[in-house]
Amino acid sequence: MMDAPSANHSRAPGQSWAGQNGWSPASPPGPPCNPLPGFQHLSLSSPSDQRPEHGLLQGSAPTSPPGDHALHPRQGRRVPPCSLPLAKEDPCRVQQMPFYSPHSPYQCASPPYAQQGSPSVPDGPLSSRQSHLPVGSPSLGADGPLCSPRPAFERADAGSASRQPHWTLAAPSRGTIDELVPDAAAPAWNAAPQSPPPCESRYGLDPELLPSVVKVMAEDAAEWEGKVFVSEPFSRLPPLATTPCTIEDRGNASPLAIRSASYCVPCEGQSALLSRLPLAALLTPLAKLSEEDPLRSEAECVSGCGSCGAAMCPAMGWQDCGQRFFCPFCGKLNEVPWHHYQPTRGPEGVRVDRDQRPELSRGSYEILGPQTGEPAALILAVDVSASAVRGGHLEFATQQIFTLLTSLNSGDGVRVGLMTYDSRIHLYDLSPALTRPHMLVIAETEDLQLPVREGLLVPLKDCIHGLHSVLQLIPQFSPEGGGSGGGSGGVPVELPVKAGLAVLQALGCPGKLLVFHAAPLVETGDTNSSSGFFGSTKAKSIFQPSEATASLAEECVRQGCGVHLFVLAQQDVGGAWPGHIPYLTGGALRTYDHLQGELDRERFSADLQRVVETDTGYRAQLSVHVSKDVRVCGCYGLFLPTGATPGRVAMATLDRRTTLAVELAHNRALDETRGVAIQTVLSYSTQAGRRRTRVHTLTLRCSRHLQDTFRQYQAQTLLTFYCKKIYCSVLERPLQELREELQTEVTEALASYRKHCCSASVSAGQLVLPQYLRALPVYINGLRKSEVLLPGLRSSVHQRLQQRCQVLAMDAAATSAHFYPLLLPLPLSVDAASSSSAAPGEALRCCAASMEPGRLYLVHAPLTLLLWVGSRVPACTLMALFNAGCFSSLPSGETKLPVLENRLSARVRSLVHALDAEAPCARTLWVVKQGDACEEVLQRHLVEDKSPNGGASYADFLYHLHVNSVRLLQ
Repeated sequence: MMDAPSANHSRAPGQSWAGQNGWSPASPPGPPCNPLPGFQHLSLSSPSDQRPEHGLLQGSAPTSPPGDHALHPRQGRRVPPCSLPLAKEDPCRVQQMPFYSPHSPYQCASPPYAQQGSPSVPDGPLSSRQSHLPVGSPSLGADGPLCSPRPAFERADAGSASRQPHWTLAAPSRGTIDELVPDAAAPAWNAAPQSPPPCESRYGLDPELLPSVVKVMAEDAAEWEGKVFVSEPFSRLPPLATTPCTIEDRGNASPLAIRSASYCVPCEGQSALLSRLPLAALLTPLAKLSEEDPLRSEAECVSGCGSCGAAMCPAMGWQDCGQRFFCPFCGKLNEVPWHHYQPTRGPEGVRVDRDQRPELSRGSYEILGPQTGEPAALILAVDVSASAVRGGHLEFATQQIFTLLTSLNSGDGVRVGLMTYDSRIHLYDLSPALTRPHMLVIAETEDLQLPVREGLLVPLKDCIHGLHSVLQLIPQFSPEGGGSGGGSGGVPVELPVKAGLAVLQALGCPGKLLVFHAAPLVETGDTNSSSGFFGSTKAKSIFQPSEATASLAEECVRQGCGVHLFVLAQQDVGGAWPGHIPYLTGGALRTYDHLQGELDRERFSADLQRVVETDTGYRAQLSVHVSKDVRVCGCYGLFLPTGATPGRVAMATLDRRTTLAVELAHNRALDETRGVAIQTVLSYSTQAGRRRTRVHTLTLRCSRHLQDTFRQYQAQTLLTFYCKKIYCSVLERPLQELREELQTEVTEALASYRKHCCSASVSAGQLVLPQYLRALPVYINGLRKSEVLLPGLRSSVHQRLQQRCQVLAMDAAATSAHFYPLLLPLPLSVDAASSSSAAPGEALRCCAASMEPGRLYLVHAPLTLLLWVGSRVPACTLMALFNAGCFSSLPSGETKLPVLENRLSARVRSLVHALDAEAPCARTLWVVKQGDACEEVLQRHLVEDKSPNGGASYADFLYHLHVNSVRLLQ
């Protein structure tokens, strides 16, 4: 662990994992000695007498792919040895992370290995000297590198066993960074230890020579530019989730719908345990694919398996000339109905009508069910308590609501309902037969009963004028007229949710419930009961919803009611977090600061429009089927677990961004010829009430070689899976334990790859990584030191709860961008912005060393957009972009770029608009000036540096991963 070392780590009984796999067990207790002979340099190079192994990060005797102009030793030029200088330290004082995790997902192979008293990377808050970014690019050592790193990776075919080009590193010529490490023999009172800047390593590693995320993404984008990825059974690795690419479905689902962690599954369960990496897949059932899903009626489709319920797909095997088919998900034979029978042809037994039937030739298709239910409704609930009316923001909110309803009135007729609430519920009868709407007041809210049903949900075109009259009157409500809600006390958010749910239940339809809340947030229920947070002996977590909240969310899921909560008056301190019900029902929580500023009002309007116009599925039932030799052992995401099999999930609503993760485990050895099939069957209702079933099927190949499995993993997919699993585990387990387990799994995976997949002899100082997992350490470090798992001094509980739910709902592309934001340089002059393209410059490494004081940079993350302005930016640039004459007059914080008539302003505003369109929610641009107090917001996003909350830098984390993986092999 690298954050806060625990006081004790007792050795678990039994043989260690290292010993079980043929490795020497841990050394006996005592003063730890350095297991790496002569480990004064962490070399990222290959042995000079052998050709480098696939996936090694090499340095000496650099090799280059065709077209690369790196000089080789045989060309007459002497290439200096590539090793990264380390601090001169006592070899018996090598710091190490603890390995043991008592809650390993593979309990039978958990490593009960612990190093007594081994220190960890000393994380902690940044000192006052480090609170701001340096004015210039900081020096990363006594001497700079002789030459820059040269990436030379090329994507290999999945089945190829040939060695690949390697990533070569250059080294500093001399010198160490003794000045960055305090003298161990010096007395504590002589001088305080001089900590390095946040961008430097404590161990002398040059961050510029480490694997780079931006280079990995750039290489992948260059490889797939202008190409089409053909998704067919047993296909090779797809493009990265962040790489735009055209995808053609030829019998395998698009990676936008199902993305496997590894596209080669080990045949033996013991091999999967040995790799220490999970067998998992990311599921986005309603993903917007590159091509339209074929829509077939249920009567036209060949029926699927009658035993396990799997839908028809290309993975089914046909027998007896097409009279029966073999189901790979349960292993049983099924008879084909006579009206769907067609003969087969060829030795592979392919049906003659295969190309005419999407269920036989496509990895993704959709079935239109025969039944039609009630169309989805839209219910608006507005807080009219005393604090809400006095706040003065109801007038703007009701104006925006009516503007949105007016735009919806021109489209398909949607049924709309309206209610207001304080301590009571006010329903409105919007029947078109009435001359004006009638208010129905419900004072008894404990056992809520609807007085009438007619007129509560009316087609928008029939009640638009009545809605307008009521919305105009809402800001004029008297603050004194309303029971306990008229006082200064808060109103529970659960009250309008119960009322809206009762309306939907009475009329038997699903829908969206939009709650506009402004009163102080309070909890419901008896806080003095034994079920409270402090009244129970059961371990609790701040992330856990209360039992009453979970019960109400479960009712919403059964009815298909998605709750979207707009908190118009954000509370900085105190109050119950109201986001559990919205996020558990497929909705979201959005907060604003009284809607007073222009930026808040624009964000409110954008959020409101996005919520209503997003295509949504209601009353969704998701079933995950896998080959009979494997099973689904875990499912992670924003949903309520039912307690039944993890492959069955019920959701109130979902959209095209909703992503879940499933974890697989072996039941028995796999057949290498059949592979592994994964199928998701999503049954949901559309806005019009039509029942549909969307089917995605992915077929993966199997291998008995562990090296093939490692080569088919992708770092972004692993990051997303680990994020969803750990963020779901915070409900039950301590955060420190989860950080340790994550670190342990990655350390053991690197050790396993080093032992079993490296044919070349490598020294202890060489770092070995699989080719497509080069970016995994920096991603994992970003996850470990996220605000959810490692809160900082300024992290509020509400912010952490909100961020956890927002990230849990993201897909792989958004998750990777969240944990490694894009750092985009902007042009400084009008001439540089003369290009008609709005694309920014090439992305840079996300660290302070990449930022120059004379430049502008955009930091793009799914939830944040920052514009950093250096102190030496030319005045003409500030005038052209901000209409500010000098750096000191430039305002910082939330802002909106002014509309100026020049190419630089137009290009930057166009880029900001394009990035906002990709974000999952409306964002506000933050301008961060160099040296300003709000620069800490930027420092939290520079993930390669040490974080303000104490998270280790990328270089230090990678150093410890390497040292501990080598220790496991000793």
